[in-house]
Amino acid sequence: MYSVELMVMEHDNILKFIGAVENACCHMIEGGEVNTEDFEKMVYFARNYADKHHHGKEEQVLFAEMTQHLGKIGTNLIQHGMLVEHDLGRLHISDLEEATKLYREEPKTIHKLGIIAGASGYANLLKRHIGKENEVVYPYAEKSLSPEILASVDERVRAFEEQAEGEGVQKYCLGLLEELVSKYSSI
Repeated sequence: MYSVELMVMEHDNILKFIGAVENACCHMIEGGEVNTEDFEKMVYFARNYADKHHHGKEEQVLFAEMTQHLGKIGTNLIQHGMLVEHDLGRLHISDLEEATKLYREEPKTIHKLGIIAGASGYANLLKRHIGKENEVVYPYAEKSLSPEILASVDERVRAFEEQAEGEGVQKYCLGLLEELVSKYSSI
């Protein structure tokens, strides 16, 4: 299924991003300089690629179909599981953004702690979340939704992708990813 293959590939990109986030946190713990610009780029990537772009397709297309057509199990899985975790990820990114802002204004250890807490909280959550989606949610959708609904999901996800491509979302965000991974892979 096109949509699931695409979302799994996006998960791979998000996991690469999480590796860079964790390495940047380790760099700080080991006494390295806090690069607030890089953490601002991480907030941008998380909000615009992982959330708006990737979670946008899930929430607006695939998860909407699952809650509409898969009864109580689908509703519980999505509304009380995946969507709660999406919101928790947004909270971690807001915390990271606020701590980065505070550190930029006043470089104190307590703000470093906030950066590490927001970033590592997000990273830990997303690693588990991605595992659940890849191993449980997506296979359940592919097995349980009708072929007609799956075809509709693919069609709408293609349109979502094309619109984002026209706006340069993937190109810009994947460029940021490459920059962050390159910088924080050897640390």
